[in-house]
Amino acid sequence: MARFRIPLIIAIVLFISGLALTAALKDRHYMLLSLVLLLAALLPVFIRLERRPLESRELVLLAVLSAIAAVSRIPFAALPSVKPVSAIVILSAYVFGAEAGFIIGAVAALVSNIYFGQGPWTPWQMFAWGMVGLSAGWLRNAWWMKKRSGMLIFGFVWGFLFGWIMNIWYIISLPDASSWGLVAAAYASSFYFDLAHALSNVFFLAILAGGWTKVLERFRKKYGLLQE
Repeated sequence: MARFRIPLIIAIVLFISGLALTAALKDRHYMLLSLVLLLAALLPVFIRLERRPLESRELVLLAVLSAIAAVSRIPFAALPSVKPVSAIVILSAYVFGAEAGFIIGAVAALVSNIYFGQGPWTPWQMFAWGMVGLSAGWLRNAWWMKKRSGMLIFGFVWGFLFGWIMNIWYIISLPDASSWGLVAAAYASSFYFDLAHALSNVFFLAILAGGWTKVLERFRKKYGLLQE
């Protein structure tokens, strides 16, 4: 199992390095950096090609799930932090694993911002949603994750973790990012948005977990998609 995690760890290190670079560049070159991070997110796929060739339908599946996750943001654009993206990424990773979850989360953030607007926040969203998928994939065999309540709690927790990751981008963009008062104010002001994201994750997971998971598992078993 360790050999399957090494490409993901490399991708995560590249992502973190890229995010550190955004702190130095501030608001400059964010689009180029987002594309570089997209290649980092796809690194596990490139390395997988050395183990066995990916079938075209597997690439199509990743593209379709990424598109679904991205488009799902649009109907809820008027509701800040309420979005089914995290739920879709979690369920996709639960069925197809950490590699798929990481890629779907990162790609969904980049693609959806074609509609919502690209900015220096894009690389951070790519990382945050990528980590949602990565952690869901790594924990999918845990006994509590197999329970509906466990998955709902997982989604609730990630509603806050996602916001806390995004707060880092906001804090480093402030002129006095070293002020603990500003840091505390940033996290306090984001609480209700993070809570809305957490509750929406629970809501969408409760709706989608049954039917959505069964459909994806049926595709995986029937066509042998993204098997380790």
